[in-house]
Amino acid sequence: MNKKGKIWKLTIMLLFIATFSFLTLIIKHNWSKIPPHWNPWAPLTINQPINLITKWKLNNLKQNPDECLQILSEVYPKDINYKSLRDYTPVEGCPLTNVIKIKNTGVKFNREFILSCPLTVAWLMFEQQSLQPLAKEVFGKSVDKINHYGSFACRNINNSVVGKKSEHATASALDIAGLKLSDGRTVSVLKHWDNENEAEKSDFLFQFKDGACKFFGTVLGPEYNSLHANHFHIDSKNTLICR
Repeated sequence: MNKKGKIWKLTIMLLFIATFSFLTLIIKHNWSKIPPHWNPWAPLTINQPINLITKWKLNNLKQNPDECLQILSEVYPKDINYKSLRDYTPVEGCPLTNVIKIKNTGVKFNREFILSCPLTVAWLMFEQQSLQPLAKEVFGKSVDKINHYGSFACRNINNSVVGKKSEHATASALDIAGLKLSDGRTVSVLKHWDNENEAEKSDFLFQFKDGACKFFGTVLGPEYNSLHANHFHIDSKNTLICR
């Protein structure tokens, strides 16, 4: 058997062992005893730790708008101020489905915006589980406001004349330019990314990006290309790109 065949055989064997172990766990401990974030049938909540199961649940919200809105309805009122929107087509060729209008979450925004419901749930999880703890760890303060460049834009990827539609075309992406802390200090992607003179803020932005990559399908920043020199692009597409 050649090397490729041996690797394939080993992979199948490992998958069999993992599946057998998982089924044994189910038989030994019924589903009710499995933590919700490891239980595929347990409803998703924003306080569930992020893992492969919760990511799978997040992705399923794209086809289940009612379930997505139910999650938002159970969020504590101060954590989100939003309005559910009916499906509509604001620009020809770019219909919007499963979207909401956001005024604020646990943070303020520089302006209201339209965002897909599934990406909103992912944002709330990121904000509460990663962003705010990180800000308090690095700065000793919470994030008060997010400055963004928008979510919906009926265009192709990188504004090209031809090609695939951007995730912005379905309001399934958000461009984040920076933020303001509760003490008034600001952090800017353009000014502070990889800035040796502002090491604390620079380090925070790198950790921001790394944290975001755990919650969103795609995260693009200044290291991706010049078009992203002044912002982080986050979206819910299942590409697992973190650059």
